[in-house]
Amino acid sequence: MLAPLTAVWLAATCPQGQVYPADDFVDRTADAKLFRPEAVQALEDYAFTLTGADEERKGLRTDAVVILKNGELVYERYARGSAASKRHIGWSVTKTFSNTLTGVAVAHGAVNIDEHLCAYLKLDAPDACAQVTVRHLLEFSSGFDWKELYENQSNQESSTLAMLYGVGHADMASFVARHALRDPPGTTYMYSTGESALLLSTVNAAMKPRYGAEWPWTLLFEPLGMKSVVLERDASGGFSGGSHLFATARDYARYGLFWLHDGCWNGKRILPEGWAAQSKQISQGFKQKPLERDDGEVYAWQWTVNTAVPEVGQVERPFKTLPATEFAARGHWGQSVTVLPEQGVVIVRLADDRESGFDFEKFVTLALAVTP
Repeated sequence: MLAPLTAVWLAATCPQGQVYPADDFVDRTADAKLFRPEAVQALEDYAFTLTGADEERKGLRTDAVVILKNGELVYERYARGSAASKRHIGWSVTKTFSNTLTGVAVAHGAVNIDEHLCAYLKLDAPDACAQVTVRHLLEFSSGFDWKELYENQSNQESSTLAMLYGVGHADMASFVARHALRDPPGTTYMYSTGESALLLSTVNAAMKPRYGAEWPWTLLFEPLGMKSVVLERDASGGFSGGSHLFATARDYARYGLFWLHDGCWNGKRILPEGWAAQSKQISQGFKQKPLERDDGEVYAWQWTVNTAVPEVGQVERPFKTLPATEFAARGHWGQSVTVLPEQGVVIVRLADDRESGFDFEKFVTLALAVTP
């Protein structure tokens, strides 16, 4: 359970002896090429080999890979016109930022995750206001009758496309909350870009009056040195918390390092003590009835985790060759920020994969072999 008092959360100790970058990372990339050339070659042969012409959008289309070990930069490469200075869309990596910003709000005493949405957000949605809590959104267990469909599936039926690019973009939070409840909140799980958007809109409504419209930057991005972050808003001013965050590969790496260090930065606690651990726990909705889940996909609070869930027939970890403590922010077309606590490693991959076939487990294994 999370501690009940903000003062306790913010006064809690942070991991000791950790390395944090200042304006830039300590650069050890030459060491990998010198001492582990075969591992570097194997990673690049897998991740940076295109199939056919680039404009055909076939095969693996890696734009950037950045690897940190103990807070230092040990590998970095860019391709297809990308560069260290260029922002890249995170797609559903953004969902974990909605988790993180919720944690920031909880740490500042602005949000109680077991409170209903309309305690913070003005909505004309009686069912949602009476039954759906912030916790339900964190867990993808709101019960909304949401259709998480993407391009080339069923554009006219997709709740996601309607929210991002159609009528829902005028006010994403209201659009999501007006969906009927398919199930009682907390009883089922279904991955939903809409829930992540509604989550961050709810948190923003609680935080903006206290800390101003730029609070995600002043309370999170700026302290972490994430100078490149762009987080899009809808027409009502609400943040697009499910998909539309942009940052450089190195700033995504800073974000992964922040989570590696339990939500602390330079010895200062930003997330409540216990928030990171709780964020990797499987919800009851997932254990009871996960709906429309990709085979082997295990989600906790917006993060994927490498955990067996025997309650739903997932008797083995999704990635048997990776540590059980591995967790990741993963997004459409191959984005990922992977955290391996036991190894002290953060791996960022930015990409534009338009075909299936990318082997996440293989990629992480090859990337780990590059680290000292």
